[in-house]
Amino acid sequence: MPQFPNILLHAVPAFILLITVEVVYAYHIQKKLYHVKDTATSIALGLGNLFTGILTKGMILLFFSWLYTYRFFAIPYTAWWAWVLLFFADDFSYYWFHRMAHTIRWFWASHVVHHSSEHYNLAAALRQTWTGNLTGSFIFWSWMPLVGFHPAMILLMQSISLLYQFWIHTQTVQKFPKWFEYIFNTPSHHRVHHGCDILYLDKNHAGTLIIWDRLFGTFQEEIFTPTFGLTKNVNTYNPVKIAFFEWLKIVYDLRKSRRIQHITGYLFGPPGWSHDGSSQTTRQLRKKMEIPHKKW
Repeated sequence: MPQFPNILLHAVPAFILLITVEVVYAYHIQKKLYHVKDTATSIALGLGNLFTGILTKGMILLFFSWLYTYRFFAIPYTAWWAWVLLFFADDFSYYWFHRMAHTIRWFWASHVVHHSSEHYNLAAALRQTWTGNLTGSFIFWSWMPLVGFHPAMILLMQSISLLYQFWIHTQTVQKFPKWFEYIFNTPSHHRVHHGCDILYLDKNHAGTLIIWDRLFGTFQEEIFTPTFGLTKNVNTYNPVKIAFFEWLKIVYDLRKSRRIQHITGYLFGPPGWSHDGSSQTTRQLRKKMEIPHKKW
């Protein structure tokens, strides 16, 4: 089995350095990009994600290794072209995971943690789930061992993707050249993704390449400065509450369910779905605002 370093762990000092630089720059231009308690919460959630990742990545590696024994092809991890194929396969898988994490409440319950900050800065990139691996987010990559990608390669490429996504969580960079903005995920595109404005909800799910959003109809240009956070913010800086608040809401909704359709809706329906109209999905909010979805 090939041995690859834990690059996310090694990148922690660089994350801290870049956050410090952004804090100093924000102070210099007198722009309130950071809030002390919010930043501390993001860092705590990031450290928690590293810890839970150590406990769960072994489980995922074993599962992928089991699938790998049934592979259809043999893709050599020493070949350069294998890594090119792996990059596109991983990024394609990430797009669909990310899109489903905004479409299926079961996955949203973990992913919502990343959207819980009302500030958009490099520290917010560290605000990661503690439950994503345990609740099956890895299934979106499970086809890759079957076609011949070694499990260790897959985990490494996932880490590289997360490294790329760190730097796009910033308001200090506006636009890149048009060709770059057309192909790659950028701070402008990702600011849209973190916006809770009706126009911006559930858009720009890209990891590294924005071309997937353009191909599958989920792309939205940044037209105005987004309002960051959730449609209903958590209003707490407690990292434990943030890590589990949506799961607790699911439990509450299940307790009041009286039909199997209600149970499946609260678990696997879109975020905001309710049997009694007490909360609304993105589609319902857009319809209410009379914004034609198909024209975006």
